[in-house]
Amino acid sequence: MRRRYTVPLTVAALALPAVLVPAGSASAAPADKLQVLSSWTQTSASSYNAWYAARQNQGQWAAYGFNWSTDYCSSSPDNPFGFPFQNACARHDFGYRNYKAVGAFSANKARIDSAFYEDLKRVCSRYSGATKTACNSTAWTYYHAVDIFGLKGADKAADAKVA
Repeated sequence: MRRRYTVPLTVAALALPAVLVPAGSASAAPADKLQVLSSWTQTSASSYNAWYAARQNQGQWAAYGFNWSTDYCSSSPDNPFGFPFQNACARHDFGYRNYKAVGAFSANKARIDSAFYEDLKRVCSRYSGATKTACNSTAWTYYHAVDIFGLKGADKAADAKVA
């Protein structure tokens, strides 16, 4: 008979924490937040597509507390020479803002910048000839701007937050 009661007690013991800690607790993000953030900031097209789909349905991800705000390409044109870089800039902002928020920006900056460059090159792959060359040159310039100045901008933002 002892076995008979062991299973229900074990199940009850496992269920008790779930009752005590509500699933939608506003004070804590899901444990896999960093894993999801990482999956959306990789260099692959599938990572970009997953982020883009999530961006279109932000409410589904509300429990994670992601910062979806963006100024797109900051003070640079969002669509230079007609090349649609706006979404690549939005994903780049997403990576910067969310990794800063969790205190893991420095360790991930290079990958976020590389993902940005890959996103820009994917935009450029739609073109051919001189237009593609011009697009790739513009993408390279945008990438180098964030590679060089992105950390300085992040430092300014951190300083402003402290002040």
